[in-house]
Amino acid sequence: MPRGRYSLHDLHDHTPLGEEHFHCAPGPSGWRYVSQTTAPTGDHAGSVDLAIDELGRPIRLELHAASWQIRGAALEGVTWVRTDPTGVHATEGNAAAHAFTGTSPAFLVATTRLLGLTPGSPATRVRLVVFTDPVLAPRTVDQSWALLRSEAHATDSGPLTVDEYQVNALDTGEQYAVHVAGDVVIAAPGIELEHLETPPSVFR
Repeated sequence: MPRGRYSLHDLHDHTPLGEEHFHCAPGPSGWRYVSQTTAPTGDHAGSVDLAIDELGRPIRLELHAASWQIRGAALEGVTWVRTDPTGVHATEGNAAAHAFTGTSPAFLVATTRLLGLTPGSPATRVRLVVFTDPVLAPRTVDQSWALLRSEAHATDSGPLTVDEYQVNALDTGEQYAVHVAGDVVIAAPGIELEHLETPPSVFR
């Protein structure tokens, strides 16, 4: 069960946004990721609980940030309920999308599982619902993903295969790289792996 810590940064000016302390593990029905996020001051900022099935589809998502809460799952596309800080007004949402995304590295791992790409295969288009910080406002985005290469790196605990993905935001044309090893993000825009207690899990 990988357990560790990511540091999160603003994509534009690299201002520290805090840290995400996580643990994750594959299971009989798929993969689960649980984390707590902290602000740069060290104060609690939110949490992520994401479970996906063996095909990478979200079977349960629970997000907390700034007193806002999201509960969602893959249902007629993706469906979610967003609850305001008072807990009085809950709004439901639905979109013809494949999965969810957001600030957490968990979503990048989940997207790689959903797409199941192989090196050199054509880029695949995917539609995602992103929940933007700090109020978890939903927005639908279109991306294309391509797996450029898989490379083995020597480590103290044996070879570690790192997959390099090229991601294109189809609405803005922005292009960036995402490096994933098993169920851990090694590096991505705004995300740095600061500490990892155990090696990443290998998906079968």
